Amino acid sequence: MRWELLLRVLVMATFGLLGWEAGRTVVGVERIEDLSLQATQVLAPSVIGAALLGYFLAPWITLRPAKAMRASLRHVPTVQLVAATLGLVIGLMIAALLAYPLSLLPTPFGTVLPFAGAIVLGYLGVTIMMVRQREIFAFLRLGRSPGARESAAKGEHPKAMMLLDTSVIIDGRIADVAETGFLWAVLAVPRFVLNELQYIADSPEMLRRNRGRRGLEMLDRLRNCEQVEIVFLDQDPADARQVDDKLVSLGMELSAAIVTNDFNLNRVAKLQGVKVLNINELANAVKSVVLPGEEMWIKVIQEGKEINQGVGYLEDGTMVVVENGRRFLSREITVQVTKVLQTNAGRLIFAVPDSKQREEKQSTLSHRN
Repeated sequence: MRWELLLRVLVMATFGLLGWEAGRTVVGVERIEDLSLQATQVLAPSVIGAALLGYFLAPWITLRPAKAMRASLRHVPTVQLVAATLGLVIGLMIAALLAYPLSLLPTPFGTVLPFAGAIVLGYLGVTIMMVRQREIFAFLRLGRSPGARESAAKGEHPKAMMLLDTSVIIDGRIADVAETGFLWAVLAVPRFVLNELQYIADSPEMLRRNRGRRGLEMLDRLRNCEQVEIVFLDQDPADARQVDDKLVSLGMELSAAIVTNDFNLNRVAKLQGVKVLNINELANAVKSVVLPGEEMWIKVIQEGKEINQGVGYLEDGTMVVVENGRRFLSREITVQVTKVLQTNAGRLIFAVPDSKQREEKQSTLSHRN
């Protein structure tokens, strides 16, 4: 309340002074000694009216714009705020250097151009720094995080960073990989990804709600995992609206890799030069390697699409199609690999029962006959 009262008094005084100057100009009085009764009757209402107008307009001129600016600044990332301030300072410095030469121009231009130049150059400075902040900070070596600068000062190499996508968090396999100790980089979760997970977890649809809650459980599991370091980033790129676009923008800004299993995000990020680690590609890469002619044990659990086919699965989830394996349903048999296909969905193995299984089947058929 004290600040509000002080601001009202200051605005009243300013408006009263403006009313005095306006009334003095209308009456034609240059000095206070020249005041007459008639001039006083004109000046007094002018000053009082202007002061009262300032009293009522004070909140609209000072408090409300200040509150609105403070509320908007809370949502502006610190990097962008620093970039805008630096751009404004540089623009005003250039305007100050050009002010004296511009003031030497003829009368209308010498008066207007210095002020107009300050506005234009200040705006250009803010705009250029906001649009090209990544390149400028990278050029000035200011784009590294405080932790990276401290590590560099100590002679240590900064840790690599991996940005987690919403889909890979919900998938959950990243937690299994982290617990094995194969991830040495810092796992980073931007706040906008966390907000999207919370939005999914609050969805009225049961399936989406369960997926969101699973993602939050996976984050808690990663946070309690001693084999990996996880951090939460407050940076929110203003040049993108969608979560995928923000991830790509943040990956470019931090020189970080994106961990995902989203095919579209994978393609878009690679086109823009951002490194992508796809969990599906990792899962396919670590599957067991089999060659035609090898034998393996497999349990036939269901029928195949073709006649007399049986289907089983390896421990890593690889599908094995057993020709003439329908008769061995719910049995564990030895099969011989005939062909291995690599598809977009993963590896597919074709096999036939080995000779012993075929002989056993033929003997069973002969006994029945």
